[in-house]
Amino acid sequence: MKLSRRKMLISTSSLVAGSLLPEKLLAKPESINDTAASILTADPSPDLSQAVNLYDIEQLAKARIGKMAYDFIDSGAADEITVKWNRESFDKIRLKPRVLTDVSKLDTSVDLFGEKLPYPILIAPSAYHRIIHPDGEIATAKGARAAQALYVVSSNTTTPIEEIRESSDGPLWFQLYIWDDREKTKELIFKVIENGVTAICVTVDTPINGSRDRQIKSKFALPSDVHAPYLSDRAMARGGKIPQTLKPLTWKDIEWLKSFTKVPVVLKGILNPDDAELAIQSGASGIIVSNHGGRNLDTLPATAEVMPFIADKVKGRVPLLMDGGIRRGTDVVKALAMGANAVLVGRPPCYGLGAGGADGVTKVMNMLRNELEIAMRLCGKPTLKSIDRSVLF
Repeated sequence: MKLSRRKMLISTSSLVAGSLLPEKLLAKPESINDTAASILTADPSPDLSQAVNLYDIEQLAKARIGKMAYDFIDSGAADEITVKWNRESFDKIRLKPRVLTDVSKLDTSVDLFGEKLPYPILIAPSAYHRIIHPDGEIATAKGARAAQALYVVSSNTTTPIEEIRESSDGPLWFQLYIWDDREKTKELIFKVIENGVTAICVTVDTPINGSRDRQIKSKFALPSDVHAPYLSDRAMARGGKIPQTLKPLTWKDIEWLKSFTKVPVVLKGILNPDDAELAIQSGASGIIVSNHGGRNLDTLPATAEVMPFIADKVKGRVPLLMDGGIRRGTDVVKALAMGANAVLVGRPPCYGLGAGGADGVTKVMNMLRNELEIAMRLCGKPTLKSIDRSVLF
């Protein structure tokens, strides 16, 4: 008897949920077809119309991708306390609206390093998109372009930058890990700039990966036919396991990078106001307030908690961005009110990718943009510049 596509999906999902295929899904996958892709092919055209918020999108993704891929996206370091705090901190912040103001016209545009974006929500860098969807970063780039969103490509991309650029003419930044081999690092920077990348985001909070317990329990490993082209041979272990150590950086490395990089250099992973000051002194063009999504050092404070202190130290000298726990348009308003010029979201676009490929990514970004506009109108704030700490109780 032939199964319908829907029944095939339900059957496959039940097997995964019941852990009846641990060797295929959780242990050393041989190819991408042994991970998320095998489930995705059961329902290549999911109905995204029923999803009304990002939490719905996450549930769609969870039902369609393998446990290993879901845990890779969803998990954090150790007890995942910082992951929880990132979300809870936004929930505790209360908005203070103004009424009877003219909000008939909204201006959500933002200028970052001379590049005008229609709204202040960027797609944060995240790794290994081909374990989430067969089209990987190409689908992410296409989804971002359709949503008019800027996409920050990860150093741990599973698609070369040339192919990403060929698939989309949308705005791109590139997240950089500086490896021991400086010449290879330099070559990579030139390569991504040649392919239209307009800013380099240097991750500065990862001299070593954190204790990612849930990821280890899921036996994370890249399938044999999925490659991360910009990981060094030394750092990328056989079998596609993630690198365990990175080059520990100092401020001299940032000065070296600035000496030849002709696009803005943004430092990602600043939590201490004193480091924010040093970042400006080192020549950084901008700062991303980030705790790595709670994936490195557990019990770090939520980014929403430290954002006002960073903003008070920086005093508008360079653009400030932040990530961590953003799931609603109201979260974006709160981040802007605390001093951010823009925000980045990491996990939500990955869930969108898993739920529906490029269309899922577009759906996620459009949801956030729409919620931002609703929140601005209800707060009586028609422009981003009008959003300040007066909107917070």
